[in-house]
Amino acid sequence: MRGEQMKSAEEQLSTYKSVHLNPKNIRTHFVGIPLIIWSLFLLLNLIPVNFFALDDPAISINVAGAFTIGVLIYYISLHVRLAIGLTLFIIPVLYTSHLVAQSQGAIWIALAVFVIGWVFQLIGHKYEKAKPAFVDDLNQLLIGPFFLMAEVYFMLGLERALDEKITPMAVDKRRLLEAERRAARS
Repeated sequence: MRGEQMKSAEEQLSTYKSVHLNPKNIRTHFVGIPLIIWSLFLLLNLIPVNFFALDDPAISINVAGAFTIGVLIYYISLHVRLAIGLTLFIIPVLYTSHLVAQSQGAIWIALAVFVIGWVFQLIGHKYEKAKPAFVDDLNQLLIGPFFLMAEVYFMLGLERALDEKITPMAVDKRRLLEAERRAARS
């Protein structure tokens, strides 16, 4: 929609957290989301397109690299400090998925890891008793890794002000979702 501003980090994180309040769900996401991300990067590395390459194959930008740049720009626009953590996470994901992409059967590895990742996600949402955030907003697929990095920062005692801001917002949003669900059943 033209003229509509991008939602803030706080808005995005509180929406995501509103259906990720159960600690068991969050723990399953710490397994599922990295598996899904890695498998998607592996699939992107299998696309035989290079946008930029030098004589050294390690210095090239393929579809996975271009996607990384775009996503990291988005994360930087949301929250620079969380984007730094995500960059540190993405670099080894990009590298290892590139290495595995060179092997026989890489597509099957990617698909298997993808399915296993989603199994963890769905188990988590059984604990949560709430549908995944992306069901209502596809952008929330990009917020999953952003949310996990925020949770890592919170566990390390970093970004306390952000945590203190988004958690009450998330709880309020969850109450609203549950009220809407109860009203729909009546």
